[in-house]
Amino acid sequence: MNAIILTHNHINAAAKATARDMAVKGVKRAYPIPRGGVPAAYAIQRHYPALEVVDSPVLADCYIDDLIDSGATKARYEDKPFFALYTKHETPGWIVFPWEGSIEGSAEDVGTRLLQFIGEDPTREGLLETPARYLKAWKEWTSGYGRNAEEVLKVEFADGGEDYDQMVLIDPISFFSHCEHHLTPIFGTVHMAYIPNGKIAGLSKFARLVEVFARRLQVQERLTTQIASTIDEVLSPLGVGVVIRARHLCMESRGAKAFGTETTTIALRGCLKNEDAARAEFMSIIKGR
Repeated sequence: MNAIILTHNHINAAAKATARDMAVKGVKRAYPIPRGGVPAAYAIQRHYPALEVVDSPVLADCYIDDLIDSGATKARYEDKPFFALYTKHETPGWIVFPWEGSIEGSAEDVGTRLLQFIGEDPTREGLLETPARYLKAWKEWTSGYGRNAEEVLKVEFADGGEDYDQMVLIDPISFFSHCEHHLTPIFGTVHMAYIPNGKIAGLSKFARLVEVFARRLQVQERLTTQIASTIDEVLSPLGVGVVIRARHLCMESRGAKAFGTETTTIALRGCLKNEDAARAEFMSIIKGR
């Protein structure tokens, strides 16, 4: 993760530049967006004493925030000029402001705010360590972002596979992932096969390949094609087949509440896509597994 730890000198320089911009535009009453906008507003006020920090958007002629990240907050306050110390596309990475403490402290605050949002008390005994545990769990669940799929599947055996031209089936491989739309679990099994064309990889590499992609925010369709495409690109086999059967808690526990529903996705490459006999052999083997 690319993290940027801002110092008070950084904030002072950004506040000075923002104050100059606000003075040019003639705004004088600012509503600070909770919560990061509050320290940002007072940092700006140091360089723009004419600025009044007000308690209500109705009283303001502009808004102040510490960061424009996705742009969602700015979109909610689009009726008046919007100022921020930093904009994410100009300063990419995880930005940590001095008032947030460390990287971990900044991220743990997300867990604390979530507990508050759902109506819990983050200070009660059972929840005191929850934000830290929450962060640790998410670091593990999304560890695939720090790994290279091609490196995981690197060819270990150029020989040994040169005379083998029949199907290699690796299944079922259990996986656990998270839906990128609701951050809820996806879990199921991956069935994969390939027909070598002179190159093979260690069998454990395929399970590790699944984990690399599964431990990222996913949709099942993309997960299926990522696995198939990586095998195809790294090993250049005669054919590749990947079938994923999975359950999605975003559909089972909310919305449609379709408990127990399983989704199947298929990605085929080469002869397993283009030749009926090869495709039929693969599908018949995994049927019911």
